[in-house]
Amino acid sequence: MLTVSELAVYPMKSCRQLTADSWNVDSFGFAGDRRWVVVDSKTGIFVSQRTHPQMVKIICLPIVGGISLSHPDMNRIEVVVPGSRSIVQATVWDDTCDAWDAGEDAASWCSEVIGKPCRLVYMPDSTFRQVDRAYAEEGVRTSFADGFPFLVISEASLELLNSKLDDTIPMKRFRPNIVIKGCEPHAEDNWKRIRIGDIEFSGVKLCTRCVMTTVDTETAEKSPEPLRTLAKYRRLNNKVIFGQNMIHHGTGGISKGMSVEILE
Repeated sequence: MLTVSELAVYPMKSCRQLTADSWNVDSFGFAGDRRWVVVDSKTGIFVSQRTHPQMVKIICLPIVGGISLSHPDMNRIEVVVPGSRSIVQATVWDDTCDAWDAGEDAASWCSEVIGKPCRLVYMPDSTFRQVDRAYAEEGVRTSFADGFPFLVISEASLELLNSKLDDTIPMKRFRPNIVIKGCEPHAEDNWKRIRIGDIEFSGVKLCTRCVMTTVDTETAEKSPEPLRTLAKYRRLNNKVIFGQNMIHHGTGGISKGMSVEILE
C-alpha cells in the first residue's frame, strides 16, 4: 500500500525546509510554498543555494500576515506581506513576473546573511506564472519554484541511494514536497497520474538535479555527493535525475498517512 510519509514546504525559495503533518493545496501548489524569493537588488534575478549555500540556514515560518525569518547569526525579524504599491520585477530562470517588494528592513537582513545586496519579494495572488507549456496546458500556474508546483520522491529511492553512499544523507537534500512510501525505488518515475485524497496529480517531468543537493542542510558545506554517485546510475540525456515533478488538479488538503492511488 502506498502512503504519504512526509510533507514539506519552502515558504522562501532556497531556504530551510518546513515539514508538517498536513497542508492545504491551493492554485499555486502547497499554500504559501515559495511565494517569497530573494533577488539580486540590481538585476531582479533570484538568488539560491546554488551560489549562496548559507541560505539553507535561513528558517522562514508563516505567521499571520506574513513570515518570520531567523538565522543562527542574526536576530529574528517579522516581514509582513507588502502591498501592490511596491511592484517590482522578479526573474526565476526564463520567467520574469510581477512581485511585491518587502521593504528595506527585510532587504538589509537578507543582504547581510547572503553577503550581497538583495531584496526580498513576494508573489501576490494577482501574479500568474505559467508552467512551461512543454509540460503543462495553458492555465497551470506555479510560484517561485524552479518550474513546477510539486516534487514527489519515494522513500525507497533515497534508501537505494544511501545504500551506495559512504555517508547517508536525508531526504531534505532533495527538497521534495511529497514523500511516498510502499513502492520500489524510482517507481515514481513512471507515475503518469496519481490521487491523494480528493486531489489528482500528473507526473510531467523527471527532476534534474543540481549542486543544491550537495549542500549539507545543517552546516551549509558542499561536497561531491550525492551527485557523484547518482551520476553513475541515474543519468538521462546526460543529466542526473531524482524524483518526479508533478502538477495538481484541484485544491484541498493532504495529510501524512493518506493513501496514494496510482491512476495511470
